[in-house]
Amino acid sequence: MLATKALSGTVHEQFKSIHGLTVRCGVPLSHHTRFGLGGPARLFVETDQELAFMQALETARASGLNYVVLGGGTNLVVSDAGFDGIVLRYIARGIRHHATQVEVDAGAELNHLVDSLNEAALKGLETLAGIPGWVGAAVYGNAGAYGHSISERVDRVRYFDGTHVRECSNQECEFRYRESVFKRHKDRIIFSVALKMDSSNAAELKEKSAGIRRVRDEKFPPTMKCAGSIFKNILLRNLSESVAALVPASVVREGKIPAAWFLEQAGAKGRSIGGIRVADYHANLIYNTGDGTAVELCRMIQQLKADVQAKFGLAIEEEVQYVGFPS
Repeated sequence: MLATKALSGTVHEQFKSIHGLTVRCGVPLSHHTRFGLGGPARLFVETDQELAFMQALETARASGLNYVVLGGGTNLVVSDAGFDGIVLRYIARGIRHHATQVEVDAGAELNHLVDSLNEAALKGLETLAGIPGWVGAAVYGNAGAYGHSISERVDRVRYFDGTHVRECSNQECEFRYRESVFKRHKDRIIFSVALKMDSSNAAELKEKSAGIRRVRDEKFPPTMKCAGSIFKNILLRNLSESVAALVPASVVREGKIPAAWFLEQAGAKGRSIGGIRVADYHANLIYNTGDGTAVELCRMIQQLKADVQAKFGLAIEEEVQYVGFPS
C-alpha cells in the first residue's frame, strides 16, 4: 500500500536532512529514459556518495512508499502514469586507472569507460563501443556485443546488500548471457566494479571502436528514442531440433541466433501502434516516433512476442525492465 501525501511530505523532509542528496518532486521520468517515455516520480533522489545513498535507501525502505533504484534508464519502460514512490539513483562516475587494473563507479557512462580504456591502450572492452547506459547497468545485465561481454573483464564488484557494503568475485557474480546475480537479486546495488584489462595499442583499439560506433549509429542513431535491441538473442542450444532446423546456418553467430531473425519471419518490420514503430530495416528495433506512449510500447512488445510464439512455438524474452506497472 502506498503512503499518503502527508507521509510523502514527511519523507521528503527526511531525505532533505541527509547530507549529499539531491531531492526533487514530480520529476518526469521521460527525461531519464532512452525511450523518452514515463510520467513523474513522486520523489526523485540522487547522490554520488555511498554513505548518502545507503542512508537514502534505508529511509526509502522505512517510508512505506514504493521505491526503485534506477541507472541511466537505457533499458527501461516506465509507465505513462509515472512512479508513485521514490526513485533512487547512485550517480558517481569516476574512472581510476592502476596499470592494467581499472576501478569504475557504477554511474560512469559505458562509452566514456571504453574511450578511457582505449586512450590508455587497455584491451578488452573496445567492442562495447556505442552501447548506451551506465557501467553499473552493464554489469547488472552483462552487456556485450560482437562476441564479447563485460563479464570477461570483471574482476570484482563492490555493492550494497541493504545492510553492508560487500565485494564479490567474477564467479560470485554468476554471469550468464545478459544475466548476473544482480539481475536476480535487485536488492544488491552496485557501487563500483574492478576490471582486469590487457595492454595493447591505443590507435588500434580506437580504430576498432570507431568502426563499431559507425555501424551502431547507423542502426541505432543516438537521437532515436529507443533501447537498442528489445529482445535477447536466442542460444542455439536452447532451441528444439525442429525450430533449429528452420534457421539458416548463416544466421547463427557464436552459438546465438539474433532475435531479429525470428521477428522478421513473423512480419515485425515496419509495424506500428500509435507512436511506437518497428524499424523498417531491423525487426528487433522498436522506437518512439515522438508521440508514443508506454501503453503502446507494451502492446507492441506483447504482440511481437505472441507472433513469434505462434509461428515458432518460441518464447522470446525482452531485455527491457518495467517500472511503475502493476506486478
